[in-house]
Amino acid sequence: MKTKLLGLIASMALLAGATVGGHASPYVVTLDQVGANVVATGSGELDLVGLTGYLSGWTSAPADMWPLRGYINTGPTTSVPLDAYTGFTGPTSYGSGGGGVASTGSGPSFEIWGNAAGYGLPLLWVPAGYTSGTAVSDTATYDSTTLAALGATPGTYVWTWGGDPPDQSFTLVVGQTPIPAALPLFATGLGAMGLFGWRRKRKSAATLAAA
Repeated sequence: MKTKLLGLIASMALLAGATVGGHASPYVVTLDQVGANVVATGSGELDLVGLTGYLSGWTSAPADMWPLRGYINTGPTTSVPLDAYTGFTGPTSYGSGGGGVASTGSGPSFEIWGNAAGYGLPLLWVPAGYTSGTAVSDTATYDSTTLAALGATPGTYVWTWGGDPPDQSFTLVVGQTPIPAALPLFATGLGAMGLFGWRRKRKSAATLAAA
């Protein structure tokens, strides 16, 4: 019985990690201090359903960030063609600083503009021709600096769209380790295990008392 319960909990945890928000793996960028550098790491996928196309084939800037404008671009340090979408909501900044340009970067370029000054609306940028739901990973490293120097405030910042309530997102986690999606369910499973063990002990005690 205990083995079956453990298997059920493990299966539920895996299922939760695979289907949070109705999508396999929402796109998340972590921005952390790693030694003497600041490193941005993005991974997951973006579902563009619910967004509205705004620009196509626009040439991007190299990987950089601007916390005051709610802007971060993770990916290569060379310019590449991007498509822009609008129709989401979220924070207009994630700090008070002017950020900087990445020293190195890799992977496809993904950008969020929480406060797109000059355009009058927030914009999400993806590689030109990006297929909705395609899994990607990218990085950008800012050498010899700190989160404080870049003006990025630790916290979790989420831009959402689609559905009512919104069920799709772009998440930026600054200076914190994100909690795995399956962890709350796993904790619930551990609680269930504890309850199961307590009930079994109680039953054994009752049996001995009756004898």
